[in-house]
Amino acid sequence: MSSAKRAAVLGKPIAHSLSPVLHNAAFHALGLPWTYERIECGADELPALVGGLDEHWVGLSVTMPGKFAALAFAGERTDRAVKVGSANTLVRTADGWLADCTDVDGAAGLLDECGARGVSSLVLGAGGTARPVFAALADRGFGTTTVLSRSEERAQGALECARSFGLAASWAPLRADAVPAADVVVSTLPGDTQADDFPLMDAVSSAAPAVADVAYDPWPTLLIAAAEAKGARTAGGLTMLLHQAFRQSEWFTGRPAPRAAMAEALAAAR
Repeated sequence: MSSAKRAAVLGKPIAHSLSPVLHNAAFHALGLPWTYERIECGADELPALVGGLDEHWVGLSVTMPGKFAALAFAGERTDRAVKVGSANTLVRTADGWLADCTDVDGAAGLLDECGARGVSSLVLGAGGTARPVFAALADRGFGTTTVLSRSEERAQGALECARSFGLAASWAPLRADAVPAADVVVSTLPGDTQADDFPLMDAVSSAAPAVADVAYDPWPTLLIAAAEAKGARTAGGLTMLLHQAFRQSEWFTGRPAPRAAMAEALAAAR
């Protein structure tokens, strides 16, 4: 029986995922004869699928819609995954599976790339993608965040998450006339919806000297193009994708991630 290990990304749909590019490049650079593939898997299917994997499987990346199911399935969970409320990483352990949220590392890489520093932050959107951003903001020394979203009621979970990481969190409506000044802006809104509200994106692009966007398709997003035109330092979602994969690779292999090889593979794939 082959001793080669296996890993994969789970999601539905999954054909678009760039994770195989990143992790197969990492395995190759580390001299590991391992394989990484895409598996289409919905949230309801995840427990049975993962529970049926044999000992050759070392880890799984999990994208939507399975991140909540991954956290619930795992027998062990990191503290940050519990606080964020979802997991994008499952790692084989001696007793089962451990869940982590390396999206936090991805968000931290995004903040570092745009040179974010200061105290105040502005986060657009109150969905699941905003939550690892709060963890990264707290880790990088930010003390306050304002969440801009359509509904204050629906933002309560995001605000509670931000506060669990020690941020003083408040809400503001997602309108051009309600955008406060901040030290950094992070948009978690889908890139293809930004053109629906140009005045909002224009106002947000002027709100801080550092502007990050978790989206990367289409690129540049309207927000990033406007921010760059005004001289802001910027970063985009491919940076987040890369940095979350670095930590995943370390979970899977137990070795430092071959960052240069992974970055080169991603650049070539785009």
